[in-house]
Amino acid sequence: MTNPTAILKTSLGEIQVELFADQMPITAGNFVKLAQSGFYDGLHFHRVIKDFMVQFGCPESRDPESSRAGTGNGPDGCIADEHPEDAKLSNEPGTLSMANTGQPNSGSCQFFINTSHNANLDWFSGGASKHPVFGRVTGGDDVLAQIQSTPTNAQDRPQTPVQMISITVSD
Repeated sequence: MTNPTAILKTSLGEIQVELFADQMPITAGNFVKLAQSGFYDGLHFHRVIKDFMVQFGCPESRDPESSRAGTGNGPDGCIADEHPEDAKLSNEPGTLSMANTGQPNSGSCQFFINTSHNANLDWFSGGASKHPVFGRVTGGDDVLAQIQSTPTNAQDRPQTPVQMISITVSD
């Protein structure tokens, strides 16, 4: 099985990713479905924390100034947590991980790209946070670095909005 790839076209440039559909079919499949439906087009990165991660995918972030950005779910609601014993993928720099509310089975449409090794977020680490990794950046590291370095406000939102123009998925 060849994993799908995606191009994340942002207002700062493109990021290429590989999606681990072979190891994380529920989580990667959810992302692919949302991307192919155009769900992510026009949304904004709503949480950027230098040397930690950049977060994206909340439907409330269509308005980058919305106080609700970071609180929304996708059109199909939440998906089941995916923690396969044979896919212990760590939250290493450049990996895509499912965001959630901290409660079981609360992932939906929001994801983040790790910009540091956040092993404490691994579902198999024994910690309270459990964020399954479902992809990795394969190109556009410079764009990811620009997003991570953008000045933010007190709510960790970019002062100058960073928009996701489109996501294109290829098999």
